[in-house]
Amino acid sequence: MSVTQSTIEETVHIALREDIGEGDITAELIPADAVSLASVISRETCVFCGMDWFEEVFRQIDEDVFVEWHVQDGDHIQAEETICSLSGSSRSLLTGERTALNFIQTLSATATVSSRYAAAVEGTNAVVLDTRKTIPGLRAAQKYAVTCGGCQNHRMGLFDAILIKENHILAAGDIQTAVEEARFHSPGYPVEIEVETLTQLQAAIDAGVDRVLLDNFTTDEIEKAVKISNGKIPLEASGGITLDNIRQYAETGVDYISTGSLTKDIIAIDLSMRFSM
Repeated sequence: MSVTQSTIEETVHIALREDIGEGDITAELIPADAVSLASVISRETCVFCGMDWFEEVFRQIDEDVFVEWHVQDGDHIQAEETICSLSGSSRSLLTGERTALNFIQTLSATATVSSRYAAAVEGTNAVVLDTRKTIPGLRAAQKYAVTCGGCQNHRMGLFDAILIKENHILAAGDIQTAVEEARFHSPGYPVEIEVETLTQLQAAIDAGVDRVLLDNFTTDEIEKAVKISNGKIPLEASGGITLDNIRQYAETGVDYISTGSLTKDIIAIDLSMRFSM
């Protein structure tokens, strides 16, 4: 997945406005002509992500700040490894430090968690997907980080694919009607439907959807669903899936496994910016 430059610029602009407001009054303690060197160090093992957001922070503050990268997005890095070196105005480096670190700490956390989930299903045919359970304002950034960690993206939002859930079915009347309405109102868009029983699965297959999401099925139920589908339609498992049990779900033969844990159950990676005046 790629993220447009305009999206990165907008996300960074909002973050800087939130942090700096009308100006960094603490940085004014530093002489305006002071110049510093700095480096960003990882204090723990992780999968790195967020170069473009980090650079954009300093580009918007001071285009003369120079960033030299020693790693790339998607790289596995070790504790105490240097991620990048910076040089430029001391004020600019201090002003951008927290916002820049916030981006790479969060996105590296997402990439790192994603890499663990990808490793857990290695050797099976299952593909691990993210969900819309992202940090507000960081949807595109986190979904990019998911791919850096080795997993894949589900739909970006409510606008690029149709996912018919329980309440949609109830409002429409039944599965067949819901699918027909989706095809009528949004022709050309992929249609996925969430089911809770094997009977609903068969109805979804008969309705001709593009994918079925098996909501909170046990692994035994998923194995039965795989037999019923018999390759007619891709199946996705979701609900109650963790790093501890995802392997069991993957071994059922299901095609996709989606989990919000890739983007919401994360702990920021411990990164530090060290200055030398």
